[in-house]
Amino acid sequence: MLLISAQISPSNEYKVKAVFLFNFVQFVEWPSKAFAEKDSPLVIGILGENPFGTYLHETVYHEKLTGHPLVVKQYENVKEVSNCQILFVNPDNIGELGSIAEELKQQHVLIVGEATEAFMKRGGMIGFFLQDGRIRMKINLESIKEADLKVSSKLLRVADMYNNKQ
Repeated sequence: MLLISAQISPSNEYKVKAVFLFNFVQFVEWPSKAFAEKDSPLVIGILGENPFGTYLHETVYHEKLTGHPLVVKQYENVKEVSNCQILFVNPDNIGELGSIAEELKQQHVLIVGEATEAFMKRGGMIGFFLQDGRIRMKINLESIKEADLKVSSKLLRVADMYNNKQ
């Protein structure tokens, strides 16, 4: 399991982030109403250009969480996002996030991206950032609670907290 900060080279950055996204599935709890059916897929969505190549698909292939098969979907714009449990927002699409963040929270979507101030202020929940050559996470616990999601203390221990009032 890769929950500690990971030493990376620039070419491997999104491979490491793909593994983090997969691991979030094990450390975040969604309400049952986040799924249409008991066996509906758990969707990891990518908003905008896919920086993971095929690696995210390969990482989740044939994986399940409590009866929910994991699948990856790509969305060109925010209007396409539906039935998604985790949404990775490409940095080029952060501007679109503000208009839909509240709706995504009502749908119990975990919003993940790069931990820029703009992303976190617009409702981003988990943001990645590099520190000393390692990928770290910043968590906006207030936004996560607004989406009725529960995050394991194991994940909280290895992340920095973001304060909305900064």
